Formats: sequence, C-alpha cells, structure tokens
Amino acid sequence: MRRRRFLVGCTALLAAPVLTRSAPAQSWPSRPIRAICPFSAGSTIDILGRIVAEPLAQALGQSIVIENRGGAGGTLGSLAVAKAEPDGYTLLINASAHTAAAASYPNIAYDPAKDFSGAAMIGVVPNVLLIAPSKNVKSARELAERGKAGNLTYASAGVGSASHWGAERFRLAAGFAGTHVPFRGGPEAITEVMTGRVDFACLGTSSTLPFIRDGRLVALAVTTRQRSAALPDVPTTLEAGFPDSDYTFWNGFLAPARTPKSIIERLHREIAKILAQPAVKETLSAQGVEPFPVSPDEFDDLMRHEIASNLALAKAAGLKFN
Repeated sequence: MRRRRFLVGCTALLAAPVLTRSAPAQSWPSRPIRAICPFSAGSTIDILGRIVAEPLAQALGQSIVIENRGGAGGTLGSLAVAKAEPDGYTLLINASAHTAAAASYPNIAYDPAKDFSGAAMIGVVPNVLLIAPSKNVKSARELAERGKAGNLTYASAGVGSASHWGAERFRLAAGFAGTHVPFRGGPEAITEVMTGRVDFACLGTSSTLPFIRDGRLVALAVTTRQRSAALPDVPTTLEAGFPDSDYTFWNGFLAPARTPKSIIERLHREIAKILAQPAVKETLSAQGVEPFPVSPDEFDDLMRHEIASNLALAKAAGLKFN
C-alpha cells in the first residue's frame, strides 16, 4: 500500500510541470487581446478586421483592442507581432501584403513564414483597377494603351502592400512602365486617385465600393480569376486580355509562431462560427468579401506557397522595391 501511494505521488509530481506549462493556454484569454493592423484605419484590412474583432471579443469574453501601426508596406506592424510573446495576447490582422513582404523588403527583420502561424482566414477581397472619371478611361485595355504611350503614375497603400503588388502584376502583364507612388494606407491612395493627382490604383473593394457606386471612381477590372459578386458587370483583368495579371487578396488573423496550438485552434473555431453568422456574412458580402475557408495548417501552406511565388516573380521580372 505504501509503495502504491509512493508511485501515485511520483506520477503526480512528474505530471505537475506539464500541467503548469499548459495552464496559460487552458485559461486563455484571461485579459484583453491586442490585434495589430499594419495599415491605416479605414483600409480594407482594418475594416474587415474590425467586422470580425467585435463578435470575436464577445465570444472570447475579453476585449480586443485594434492598434493601427502603418508604414513600410505593413512590415512595421508585422515586426511588432513577430517579436511579441507567443501567448495569444498579440495578434496580427493582415492580408496578402504579408506574403509579398519577403520579395518587397528583402532585409526585413522577420520571416513572414517562420515567425507566424495562420489562425483564421476572413476571406478574399477582389482588388479593383481604379481610375478617376476625369481621366476618361473606360477599360483596362485603354489604360494599358495609355501606359504604353506615356508614363502613368499608380498609387498604393505602401511599398510591398497588396495594392502595390496587384498594380505591379497588372502593369507587367500589360507591358508598360510607370511610376509607383506609395502612401501610408489605402484611404490616402484613394483620395489621390479620385482627385486625379495619381493616375490609377489597384485597391480592395471593401474600401472602394462606396466611391465606385457614387461615381467618384471608375472600376476598370477586378484582379480575381472570376468576377466579383459585388461588381458583377466589371470584367476580370484576365477577361480584359492580360494573362498572369490575376492576384488573390486574402485577409486573416495570424499569431506569432510558437503560439500554443490550442489557442490557434480556438481562434479558428470561434472565427469560423462568426463568419457563418447571417449578419456577418451579409456585412462582409456588402464589402465584397468572398468566403475562403481553410484550416490553420492550410493557411500556413498557402502563405509559404505565395512567398515562393512572389519571390520567383520579382526575380523573373527584375522588380526591386527598395
């Protein structure tokens, strides 16, 4: 009997460290969560992150504070998350700009693949090729012809942002040169294109649909492989006759690498439930967001694939962003 009690006691002692290590993940979250958006307030990424963050905070029972830390194509905010404790209390709301960073900023102080874990995808948002009505351009083909005839300027939400990458893909596919004009975020880029101070941009529907619908911007084409449900009459750049011009602009929640798997899985489950809510689905649809359900592992695989693809494209095209 004594020996049996001794063995039970030893077993409990051996198990104690394991229980101690897993306790933080099991009790998560026990305090407010910070979600960093590496682009300015009002950008597509910011808008979509906020749509999901509010019901997510309710589901988790803790507030989620969104911090906009823009600049350098989203790499400044991403760096802050890469260096944060992997405890689930610092998250990243980002998009395709995340996987373009390795090609756009070869000297960044973090690895977009190894330093992050994908938690949950919000969905994909068509990027739209946009121009002011005053420019009197009616199609992507006409824009390409003007580009070949003279030097066009094109705005973006920053060097290496998804808007930059989308515009570069179209410009290269269309075969014309141009001058990139980066801004700190999408709202600033929208303003400059609407005023005609910059010729065109390739920006997400979430931040541009109101301006398209009221006639302040003209949508020439979308960069997805299929037409957008939000803009069914607008052709794709592929339909416009530009092979290899398509660019998928995803949005999602990421966490620092080594964040406990249980936290990643909980985030994924809760966000999946939120995205299935009719009211949320309707809100996202109005923003032009289309569902793109993937598991955390599939999310990680997608990011690794995109990073390799972007690096190869930059090398083949001789693109040097900085």
